[in-house]
Amino acid sequence: MIRTVESEQHVSAPVLAAYSYCEAVTGQQARNFAYGIRLLPTSKRRAMSALYAFSRRVDDIGDGTLAPDVKATRLEETRALLARVRAGAVEEDDTDPVAVALSHTAAYFPVPLGGLDELIDGVLMDVRGETYETWDDLKVYCRCVAGAIGRLSLGVFGTEPGARGAERAPEYADTLGLALQLTNILRDVREDAEGGRTYLPADDLAKFGCSAGFDGPTPPEGSDFAGLVHFEVRRARALFAEGYRLLPMLDRRSGACVAAMAGIYRRLLDRIEREPEAVLRGRVSLPGREKAYVAVRGLSGLDARHVSRRTVRRRV
Repeated sequence: MIRTVESEQHVSAPVLAAYSYCEAVTGQQARNFAYGIRLLPTSKRRAMSALYAFSRRVDDIGDGTLAPDVKATRLEETRALLARVRAGAVEEDDTDPVAVALSHTAAYFPVPLGGLDELIDGVLMDVRGETYETWDDLKVYCRCVAGAIGRLSLGVFGTEPGARGAERAPEYADTLGLALQLTNILRDVREDAEGGRTYLPADDLAKFGCSAGFDGPTPPEGSDFAGLVHFEVRRARALFAEGYRLLPMLDRRSGACVAAMAGIYRRLLDRIEREPEAVLRGRVSLPGREKAYVAVRGLSGLDARHVSRRTVRRRV
């Protein structure tokens, strides 16, 4: 069983200010993530914002316009900051609000900070321009940049006392992260191609005649682009189905947070499946009202109850 601090801790003014900064970053930049964490109690919401703000910093370095060697240096400097956090060497009056908030989070929640090292490793893969021959190769990258975030988040959420199968909770959190990342990859296939990045496995691209890449609003000539998308959608759905087994292990509000974030991506996957070529014309997204509906559905516990019933039927 993974436990977290349930009671509100006394938080000093400098730490509150640091958390406020992280929450502002999250609100401004997290299109889908913010809908989920709004459902959490204050202490967990702050902690998730601190994790997001640090992760956002790492991602921004990787996505920026600096030269690759400069990016690599900046990422290693960020790793050194993480080492200071891990060592408890960041004071409350430190000038870096993200470091202050993350240090407080690490002191009160059992977050596996090594997951942020994994995130840095994943972004370094981007900086080096790595490509992926197989799904097994791509999974390594996805586990670094998304599975690790799932495991970090679980450190904040905790599991319910007596939850059946809770020893597998980190595995399910990791798998849910893979599902979200594969959905991101499908959504951003054109944008990534314009940035010189290819994430989908080379053997999948070859199988569907898409090895030429996606540098325009239409699929490569003679390719089965829809077949490729539907193939990857099925893979993502299988990951979601496995990862959703985490939900019954969480308390109501943590489960609602996960259900909201995952639900938004599942609906995004539905849209991509209905119109595969839309991802080549621009970013596919959900309107705010639909995201809000998914958040309310998550708070109602419908998804968690559905997963619980399905799991029981499998055991029977």
